[in-house]
Amino acid sequence: MSEYLLRSVIIAGVIASVCCAQSLRQEADKDGILVGTAVRPSQLSETAYTSTLGREFNMVEAEDAMKWRALRPGQATFDFREGDELVRFAQAHQMKVRGHCLVWGRDNPEWLTHGHFTSRKLSRLLHEHINRVMKHYSGQVFAWDVVNEALDENGNVRDSLWYNQPGIGLSGKGTAYIEQAFRWAHKADPHALLFYNEAEGEGSNRKSDTIYAMVRDFKRRGVPIDGVGLQMHIPMLEAEFPSIAANIARLTALGVQVHITELDVSLPVDSSGALRPEDVTRQADIYRGVVRACLNSLGCTAIQTWGFTDKYSWIRSHSRGLRGKALPFDQAYQPKPAYRAVLEELSAGRPAAH
Repeated sequence: MSEYLLRSVIIAGVIASVCCAQSLRQEADKDGILVGTAVRPSQLSETAYTSTLGREFNMVEAEDAMKWRALRPGQATFDFREGDELVRFAQAHQMKVRGHCLVWGRDNPEWLTHGHFTSRKLSRLLHEHINRVMKHYSGQVFAWDVVNEALDENGNVRDSLWYNQPGIGLSGKGTAYIEQAFRWAHKADPHALLFYNEAEGEGSNRKSDTIYAMVRDFKRRGVPIDGVGLQMHIPMLEAEFPSIAANIARLTALGVQVHITELDVSLPVDSSGALRPEDVTRQADIYRGVVRACLNSLGCTAIQTWGFTDKYSWIRSHSRGLRGKALPFDQAYQPKPAYRAVLEELSAGRPAAH
């Protein structure tokens, strides 16, 4: 082979490898699955952040910008600016938007939590909030976490402003207040997919059993629920993949979708931020196993991480510096073994039998 021909072959190979390099988004699109991440609109001014976000994901969710505290600084005041900024970014990059969240016992503004409202007034406020927010984002947000983290670790309905402190008039009636929120949400935007979102309910335990029973009950009685969000914040490098897969399978058998909504896998770090190589490998294995558990069920239609770069993650501050490095990209936006594991699983796609 002549030197000229050899150089031509090399150059052509480089060009092909660059132009055809696959991203998470490209691989997910092949199987019609959504791969997403939680986003802070304040970071959208950073080029490395936005270029990675637009290249790798086909779905975004506001980390905080669509919660009560951000959206409603005063009883008569709604502030949609940050949420709208995220929606504009998503539309410009052909991405879908998940809404998070309409009803939660936390991250509520002080005027609400310290307002000493009666149950009747709280009910009106919540109905108004759901209606106003969902109509504002109608046709722009395709799915909502209607109710977030309403259950405790034993599967009991958690004490909260909306349930029994003082609640919206349905205190002591189990999941009735959750049902009411879903009915209001469906009426506000009949085209949006409505999800119940929960932590630590992905495997086999009392909480996941309660979620299953609630969804089964709602479906039987015509309560408008379309899906369950399984958060999957994994802190101890332990995950029971068969149990996760079985739980996804039983939920989707009820006729609802499952979204992995807040996936991260935190690692123990020392004072210098150093990691053990075996922990990095295990982290990748967990990401791989979770993605595979989702892909093995046709009803699992989205995989979302809670942030995507270690530069901006809630883990380090939440754990007081003991844990971190939980996401697929490092602080310099370089892909980690966890990223490669997710990419490989997405590339493999769903089982052929499906």
